[in-house]
Amino acid sequence: MNTAVLEAESTLTDRYQTTVPEPIRQVLKLGKRDKVHYAILDNGDVLMSRGQEARSDDPALGNFLHFLSQDLAAHPERLQALDSAWVERLQSLVGNVQFDLDAPLPDDEA
Repeated sequence: MNTAVLEAESTLTDRYQTTVPEPIRQVLKLGKRDKVHYAILDNGDVLMSRGQEARSDDPALGNFLHFLSQDLAAHPERLQALDSAWVERLQSLVGNVQFDLDAPLPDDEA
């Protein structure tokens, strides 16, 4: 019989969401947007562990980002600051957009 080293409890919301208690987050080294993996054992116990990092659905994206990081490391002189006209244009397009990465998704996007 296994003995619990740490116990914690949380509550499900109406949308079946919960907050992972702080001691559990610390032990699993979980941060915002990290994945959590659940395994149901034969005896009905649930094993919770840190999930695997998500892989991109686009196989070309990883290769492109690797190329980009290598190129930036090899040629830092190619980096240029955006001029004020670009900054103003970008701000006019997205300056008033507000979002919260920690907000739960609406039902139709979950």
